Amino acid sequence: MNKIKSYQTYLAPLLGWAFFAGHHFFHGFFFHIILLLVLIYCVLESVHHAEVIADRVGEPFGTLLLALCVTAIEVSIIISLMIPGGPHAAGLARDTVYAAVMIILNGMIGLSILVGGIKFKEQTFILQGASITLTVLIPMSVLMFILPDFTTSVPGPVYSPPQQIFIAIVVLFLYLSFMVVQNFRHRAHFVEEHEKREHHPEKPSNRQTQMSFLLLLACLGAIVALAESQSHELEEFLDRVNAPRSLVGVILAFITLLPEGLSAYKASRKNQLQKSLNLALGSALASIGLTMPIIALVAAVFHMPLILGIGSMSTLLFFLSITVIIQSLATGRTNIIQGLVLLVIFFVSLFLLIFP
Repeated sequence: MNKIKSYQTYLAPLLGWAFFAGHHFFHGFFFHIILLLVLIYCVLESVHHAEVIADRVGEPFGTLLLALCVTAIEVSIIISLMIPGGPHAAGLARDTVYAAVMIILNGMIGLSILVGGIKFKEQTFILQGASITLTVLIPMSVLMFILPDFTTSVPGPVYSPPQQIFIAIVVLFLYLSFMVVQNFRHRAHFVEEHEKREHHPEKPSNRQTQMSFLLLLACLGAIVALAESQSHELEEFLDRVNAPRSLVGVILAFITLLPEGLSAYKASRKNQLQKSLNLALGSALASIGLTMPIIALVAAVFHMPLILGIGSMSTLLFFLSITVIIQSLATGRTNIIQGLVLLVIFFVSLFLLIFP
């Protein structure tokens, strides 16, 4: 079984680069579907390699390394699409990260609560940890996505260059402060007692860690290359079916969130809602607190256009999501109704994106 897994691990970057080379010679709908599946496969394998390295490093730095890996995937894809896209891709980062936050708050957490409620009726988690996370998540989201609609230094849903740099630094500072609280000062608020007592498997060897590092770099390169090669065809397809361009951001968000989404779902089925919430809310924080500041700083330095404001309807849906998630997590216990409501908001948001 280990040998089979080893072959699969080597296969991901090889397939990624092979299909990237093949897109110059092959075209057609089914070929692009295969390319998308290969892209998702590379994302999953890259996170697997990051997990191997994280196991070797140990906690709390392992968790931070995983967040950095997912952020690297997200940032690499977005910037690789923004550079050739020019002004037409100015809203791509906003669309992707906002979609990621809505998918997490409503879709990922809603599904986890629903699945756990169906199987266990009620699930519990540590209230302080969720409260701390939301306390950081809400102001970061407002600063990045809502405040740009109200500033007056420059017209439109954008920040002026000084505002953009300042907000990026502030949001990054909030994220790093949260990481210190989560992993050092108040770790007990995020880890349940039975998780502390769990037996941890033997750490990977130096050779396994080094190989995973090299394969991680190969996978990341293949992910960026495949995403860039498919961006033009995806935009053309959305134009043909009269779908909004913002769907590109939603598709990218689904791809980058797939590893955490699967892990959160599996944790909830094992009655580990605390772990599920840590994965989900941690992903939302990383998207806003790491991805957006990095992109904002890169855009400011290289004078790339960057639209940040999400508009009135998206703002309303965001505050609806935040209100429901606060109420759902207010008691430290969940059941199926909270999951159902969150999933309804998720599908309404997706429907209104396609049919605004």
